[in-house]
Amino acid sequence: MFKMCGISGFVTKKHIDIPTLKAMNDTMIHRGPDDEGVEIYEMKGSFSGYSVGFAQRRLSIIDLSPLGHQPMHSQDGRISVVFNGEIYNFLELKKELKDYGFKSDSDTEVIIAAYLKWGIDFTRHINGMFAIALFDRETQDVYLVRDRIGKKPLYYELEEGNIYFASELKPLMVRPGFSKKIRREILSRYLYQQYINAPDTIFENVYKLEPGSVLTFSGGNIKTEKYWDIKDTYFRMQKNPVSDLGTAKQELKDILTKSVRQRMISDVPLGTFLSGGYDSSLVTAIAQSVSNEPVKTFSIGFNEERFNEARFAKEVADHLGTDHTELYISEDEMYELVESIPQYYDEPFADSSQIATMMVSKLAKSKVTVALSGDGGDEFFCGYNIYERMAQAQKLDGIGGVVHALTNIPGIKNAGLEDKLPFKARVVSKNRNPETKTQLGSPGYLSAALKMVPGEQIPCNYEFESRYGVKNWQIRRMLLDMDTYLPGDILCKVDRASMKYSLESRCPILDKEVMEYSFRLSHDLKYHNGIKKYILKEIAYDYIPKELLERPKTGFGVPLDKWLRGPLKEQLLSMCDTAFLKEQGLFDPAYTSGFVNSYLEKGDLGPATGANYSKLTWSFFVFQQWYQKWIG
Repeated sequence: MFKMCGISGFVTKKHIDIPTLKAMNDTMIHRGPDDEGVEIYEMKGSFSGYSVGFAQRRLSIIDLSPLGHQPMHSQDGRISVVFNGEIYNFLELKKELKDYGFKSDSDTEVIIAAYLKWGIDFTRHINGMFAIALFDRETQDVYLVRDRIGKKPLYYELEEGNIYFASELKPLMVRPGFSKKIRREILSRYLYQQYINAPDTIFENVYKLEPGSVLTFSGGNIKTEKYWDIKDTYFRMQKNPVSDLGTAKQELKDILTKSVRQRMISDVPLGTFLSGGYDSSLVTAIAQSVSNEPVKTFSIGFNEERFNEARFAKEVADHLGTDHTELYISEDEMYELVESIPQYYDEPFADSSQIATMMVSKLAKSKVTVALSGDGGDEFFCGYNIYERMAQAQKLDGIGGVVHALTNIPGIKNAGLEDKLPFKARVVSKNRNPETKTQLGSPGYLSAALKMVPGEQIPCNYEFESRYGVKNWQIRRMLLDMDTYLPGDILCKVDRASMKYSLESRCPILDKEVMEYSFRLSHDLKYHNGIKKYILKEIAYDYIPKELLERPKTGFGVPLDKWLRGPLKEQLLSMCDTAFLKEQGLFDPAYTSGFVNSYLEKGDLGPATGANYSKLTWSFFVFQQWYQKWIG
């Protein structure tokens, strides 16, 4: 039984009753409207005094019977589990674990059987997307587990030797005694990156369990370990490389087909998101090739032409023969969703494509309960434009070092010559930190994010690139994005947008086998003579004519600048009022107010900055909107 849902719970010495746990759980009813389970257990022996609470909201996808009700327990009563997600290889595991004596068709029961056979190493055997909480009465240990790439969210709060966990922040925020103390030192990074990456969250003492991790709670002691790591897996798979195009194409095509086929198992209507780009088109094409009937496909359009991909999606759908639905959305509909952002993204999150993702999720939910997406293709197969710029930047790095040295000679430095260089030259010249080489950006943009928040801040960029030990800047940036941008932004965006409408999103390209096979491929098969995503494109052309796919990448987008200068302007101005900022005590009142007003007047902070500040302003707007909703 596959299910999308939300889980919550605790291990605590404090008294929390069933109604309180139910209230926490019910904040996520959108994640699972079909069923609920709320239970509390007492620990025994030397751990006496602790109680364990497990709760789940369920959205049923397969085998809609009560046999999949959670919390679920092992037949001997030793193990209890709550689980959000899908184990795609559960049928294979069920055969391997047949001695257990299964009572249901649920993948949750397979988790229990796998744990009883392999202990916590069961994580290495399951393939899927999941957030799991498991209580072992024999050892009196509680485990929290998150899937390899972070498809499913899992937050936890540490407080006086107690732990509380949930799929979203909302259950934690309604817990009696929860402290909404904002972690100020991450605000500049949030403004700059537009999301907060694991393990950080917006609150002190609250964390995201990192992808591919297990947290063990044992008698008040907490330990976290990685069972799957991007860097380690990359180097392990590189020991068995694949460089022949023909071999790689056939093997990858077979793995992708298996992944899509597994994700099409459903007792409820299923479809695909179709933007008309390579990744969603390839996933849709494979789905259609293994389906006995037209696959339902969904795309949204914008009346603003430069953001509109709907016409391309329709051409692909027509070619494949899918049952296609498209919807052109108005600004009024988008504005309505702006107001709902903090309700469903209950942590500040400012990737504006969240609005389009919510819209296409709403459209899909009108006809299906499950939708396949093309997420992961860019990060694992070198698809973003930034990767192309990395190749250029690496070639210019030596020259940049010379320019930086020359412009920092005493006398020349005092004249501020480096700051007077053309924008692109300034970016290359100032890119001297070896830990952030692939994270090029506007120095003025970075400076503004730091100046908006007084006091000590963690670096806006991720200063750990040396951990990858890779000289090629493209590969290094791809690995960095897999550790940060993909789980922290892309997957968070899709999870919250789809679950807002009780829609399950499945990502075939983020299957364990696909990800690991991609690490075996020589980089030339991903970036070939300037062609990004080379091998995925070669596979896609087996299904769809090249002329229908070959065009500049647009992606889901919204006209932020138009919004912020138009209908959102007065609201934005009230958010940066100096008196309000002074009372709020988070942002520098004078600088922040001046920054926003300068943006509204000019779109940047002065001549030749090379940057439009709408994204940074939107990050600020979304944070203040979140603050008004949750902090007051």
